[in-house]
Amino acid sequence: MQQLISQIEEYKKEMAAAQAADAKEAEAFRIKYLGTKGVVKAIMGEMRNVAADQRKEAGQLLNEFKQYAEARFEELKAGVSGDAEQTAAIDLSLPGDPIPLGGRHPITLMRNRIVSIFQRLGFAVAEGPEIEDDWHNFGALNLPEHHPARDMQDTFYIQQNPDWVLRTHTSSVQIREMEKGKLPIRMLMPGRVYRNETVSARSHCFFHQVEGLYIDENVSFADLKQTLYFFVKEMYGKDVKVRFRPSYFPFTEPSAEMDVTCFICGGSGCNICKKTGWVEILGCGMVHPNVLQNCNIDPNKYTGFAFGMGIERPALLKYGINDIRLFSENDLRFLKQFTHAV
Repeated sequence: MQQLISQIEEYKKEMAAAQAADAKEAEAFRIKYLGTKGVVKAIMGEMRNVAADQRKEAGQLLNEFKQYAEARFEELKAGVSGDAEQTAAIDLSLPGDPIPLGGRHPITLMRNRIVSIFQRLGFAVAEGPEIEDDWHNFGALNLPEHHPARDMQDTFYIQQNPDWVLRTHTSSVQIREMEKGKLPIRMLMPGRVYRNETVSARSHCFFHQVEGLYIDENVSFADLKQTLYFFVKEMYGKDVKVRFRPSYFPFTEPSAEMDVTCFICGGSGCNICKKTGWVEILGCGMVHPNVLQNCNIDPNKYTGFAFGMGIERPALLKYGINDIRLFSENDLRFLKQFTHAV
């Protein structure tokens, strides 16, 4: 009995001196003293060696020892929990961590800029599907089947149904607007288009366009030129030089291409302007009478003009970029430069 008492006193001294710096050390204390193979369990096993007349006293002593061990464990655990709570506490008076802000993509910035200029002239915005049927992408635009002008555009056809394509221009949206029969029409058609072209510094297999359409009575080529002069002056400044060159598009007659001086090289020649000092920014012309008839619009009463431009090329000029591939590579070092661009 006396030996049992001495053992209990020694263990109590150990437990009293025990410290726990964290939850792991507190758990180690529990396993050592209160676990299934711990000290308390082993001391309880000594009851079999106690004389019968002393077992009542020994039982009380062992129960007190067990309660002491449990109480000491709770103290250690509470101390660790208190430290953890104190460490994890949030000081709400401190300023929050700054959240980095993203920015709009340069193509989006340019699209919005172009749209805002033409909206000041009364143009509204229309959009359409990127997968188009042959009629809206070609046929209604005066390009019947086997027409040689179809070779001007390298088209992505849908494998399951060759009558459907990835649209090669947003002119298909012009057809959809004209088919509605709500005249006059003064609309912009921005969107992504696809062509099977070799990817280089100047071209890509997908890019973005903004096309415009104005149909009303007595619309002339002079109206077209003044509209585009206004756009170029607002976009590039009043000192920019402009030239129109005769061209051919099956859906306009007469047709023209519009060039501006290259802002990358200042007109001295570079890879963007093909060493000419000029950059073509859009094609334009008077809507072909056949296109009007295909959309049930009387060409004897109504005339109109249309124009279309890629968004990438004006963005190249506006921001001084010399490679169109940068727009689609998602390089944050490039994109972060436009966080505050307008």
